[in-house]
Amino acid sequence: MTVPSEAATPTDDSTWAGRRDRLSSVAEVVARDLCVGCGLCEAITGGRVSMAATPTGSLRPAPVDGFTAEEERAILDACPGVTAESRADMSLPLDPVWGRCGTMRYAWASDAGVRFTAATAGVLTALGQHLLASGEAASVLHVGPDPSQPLRSRWVISTTPEEVLANAGSRYGPTAPMAGLGVALDRGEPFAVIAKPCDLGALHRRAAADSRIDKLVVARLAMVCGGQSRLSKTQRLLDQLGVAESAVTLIRYRGHGNPGPTRVETRDGQTFEVGYLELWEDEGTWDLETRCKLCPDALGEAADVAVADVWPGGAPTGEDEGFSGVIARSAVGESLLSRAAADGRIVLGDAIGPRELDNMQPHQVRKKEALAARYQGMADAGVPPIATRGLRIDELGRRLAPERAASQRQGAADRMLAAGS
Repeated sequence: MTVPSEAATPTDDSTWAGRRDRLSSVAEVVARDLCVGCGLCEAITGGRVSMAATPTGSLRPAPVDGFTAEEERAILDACPGVTAESRADMSLPLDPVWGRCGTMRYAWASDAGVRFTAATAGVLTALGQHLLASGEAASVLHVGPDPSQPLRSRWVISTTPEEVLANAGSRYGPTAPMAGLGVALDRGEPFAVIAKPCDLGALHRRAAADSRIDKLVVARLAMVCGGQSRLSKTQRLLDQLGVAESAVTLIRYRGHGNPGPTRVETRDGQTFEVGYLELWEDEGTWDLETRCKLCPDALGEAADVAVADVWPGGAPTGEDEGFSGVIARSAVGESLLSRAAADGRIVLGDAIGPRELDNMQPHQVRKKEALAARYQGMADAGVPPIATRGLRIDELGRRLAPERAASQRQGAADRMLAAGS
């Protein structure tokens, strides 16, 4: 099912049109630090340009000037550093923060092992398993740890429920699921995608030029995203533990509980565990990609189902059995949640209202309200803001107090100037 894009609001239209046309090249996107490393460049070039690790622990296309003119136009049309667009089902109610939402409920994987092992109660894992077991999808495109370099992630195509579970778990570092898009499409079989909201935004934009996407992608599943950390965050943890990356055989950021500890295992049999709050309580150490600080759609408005952490106040106070919040964003998403529940893959719990989700994801609300000012700061620095459609950036920006807006605007300008220097 193809979901029509939501018509842009007047405020979004001004964001979309009131700017220099757009960044002029992939090289400029990278130079301005607006690349999030989604992998689309690799897919569109058939792997001729690949995603490579940078010294700061990001993924970037290399060579950055290795595109034909046609490839570069195609990439810029879908690049998350250039555009972001909701893929909205207009039949669903519109919330100013959360967008078009149908079912909003607590949920968790029915299987106790999946619920315990996977991150955020295993809902995304269970949905992927359901799609394969039911035959609705022949494969799932997602990410998992690289067996030869456990700190690093790679895109994978899972064809069995067991493979989905083997690649479950949060990856707090750079991931490039869209690098596998061409391979998944060339299989010519229905498949699902589990990815970050920005990745699904790129998929949605790319569908306008590649009709196979809407024909073959049967479900688009996203986590509500707090941002992608550079690998430098993990490297600092290893430095504190006195462990070399070459010695690591396993790193697990979450799961085996909710949220579960970050666990590091080494070749010589050492094991280290660090509590979730200990690792993440200082937001200044997250080392987020610049694009993540400017993200207009961390809430998964290009997905069929988005899955969020549901800790009151925005942070866990301890371990629990594992609960997620699910948001159906399309008729496809509504039907998938119902079928997966009937199939015994997930449990749907009590309803959650949008304002309850505000309390559970307060940092998302703050960022949404700050983006209009941040985009003004980008323009002040001579950088075209990310063009948005249907994401209510200017509307939410009017909530921001003038002094905070000024601070956010200046901070974004400074960040852009530093990136371009």
